[in-house]
Amino acid sequence: MSRVEDIVRTVAEAAPDVRAGLPGRRIPVDEENPTGDVQLAADVWADELLAERLTALDAVGSYASEEREAVVDAGGVAAGERYAVAVDPLDGSSNLRSNNPMGTVFAVYDAPLPARGRDLVAAGFVLYGPITTMVVAHDGRVTESVVEADGSRRVVDDDLRLPEEPVVYGFGGRVPDWPEDVATFVHELERELKLRYGGAMIADVSQVLTYGGVFAYPELETAPNGKLRVQFEANPIAFVVETAGGASTDGTGSLLGVEPTELHQRTPMYVGNRELIERREAVGRSA
Repeated sequence: MSRVEDIVRTVAEAAPDVRAGLPGRRIPVDEENPTGDVQLAADVWADELLAERLTALDAVGSYASEEREAVVDAGGVAAGERYAVAVDPLDGSSNLRSNNPMGTVFAVYDAPLPARGRDLVAAGFVLYGPITTMVVAHDGRVTESVVEADGSRRVVDDDLRLPEEPVVYGFGGRVPDWPEDVATFVHELERELKLRYGGAMIADVSQVLTYGGVFAYPELETAPNGKLRVQFEANPIAFVVETAGGASTDGTGSLLGVEPTELHQRTPMYVGNRELIERREAVGRSA
C-alpha cells in the first residue's frame, strides 16, 4: 500500500466516526477559526480527530486545518516520502443546525505549506449525505466510493468524469454583492441551467460532478478575494474537477496555478465544465 493510499484510507476510516459524532455537537464554541468563522463543537472535534490520526502516519510530515492558525509539524516534509496534508474537517458545518449535507475535504501536497495546487499528489472529499461517499483524485483518475460503517470503501465509479452536457449551477455570496461581470455570467446561466445551491461547497460540487455544470464562490464587492481558502478548499476541489475532465479558475486562470503566500489565503473559485469556465474568464476580460 502506497503512502498516499495510507492517507486516503485513514480519512475514509475516520469518516464514520466523524459522522457518528455530529449529533450533540451543533452548538457554537466561544471561539472563531483563523479566518473569522464561528466554530461549532463539531468543527473542533472533527479537526482534533483527523489531526490525531493523520499525524500518526509515517506518510504525513505536517498537518494543517482550516480550524488551526498554524501548521502542525509531524516530522517534516520530504519530497515523495512525507507529505503535507491540509484539511477542512467539516465543510458546511453551518448545515448541521438544519440537518443538511456537509463534508470533509483533504489535500495531500508534496511541498511545505502554503503550497500551489500543482504540488498536489492527491485530493478528495467525503460527503455526509443520505449515504457517506468519498471522491478521490490520484494518479490521473477520480474514483467515487461508498464508505461503509467500518470505514471500508466500495468503489462505485473507478473513472469519474464530468458529463459533457452541463445541467446545474450554484453560486455563493449575496447577489447584491456580485460584481457586474459575475452577475452578467450568472444571468446567462439562468437561461440554460438549473439552480442547485445548498450552502455546503462539497454537496454543491458533488452535484456538478454528477450532472455537469458549474459551482462558484466568486469575488464580491465586499470581499474581493472571495470566501474559500486556497489550501483547504479551492486547491483540492480544483484538483478533483480538473482530473475529472473539467476546469477551474479564479477568474483569470487555473486555481492550481495560484501562488499562495499565506496559509489561510482566500480566493475566488469557479469549477465545472471547461466551456463554462472559459466563458467566465471571457466575461471577466470583456468587463
